[in-house]
Amino acid sequence: MGELLIGLYVFVLAIFVGFEIITKIPPTLHTPLMSGANAISGITVLGALQAARAGSTELSSLLAFGAIVLASINVVGGFLVTDRMLAMFSGKKKKNK
Repeated sequence: MGELLIGLYVFVLAIFVGFEIITKIPPTLHTPLMSGANAISGITVLGALQAARAGSTELSSLLAFGAIVLASINVVGGFLVTDRMLAMFSGKKKKNK
C-alpha cells in the first residue's frame, strides 16, 4: 500500500511540474523541445516493448501494451505537430510554370 501511495504522489507531482514547465516555454523553443520529446517517447516505446516481452503476469503485459500505444500516439502526434510548425515557418513555395 505504501508503494502505491508513493507512486501516486510522484505521478501527481510530475503532472504539476510538467504543466508548469510547459506553460513557461517560449514558442521559439517549442519545435526543438518537441523533437526531444519525440526521442524520449521513442525510447519509451522500446522499453515498453521489452516489458511486454518479459511480462511475467497478464497485468504487466497489459500495462506494457498501453504504454506502447500511448507512446506511439505521442511520437506520431509530435512529428505531425513539428511538421506543421516547420511548414508555417517555411512560407509558401513558388510554383514553376
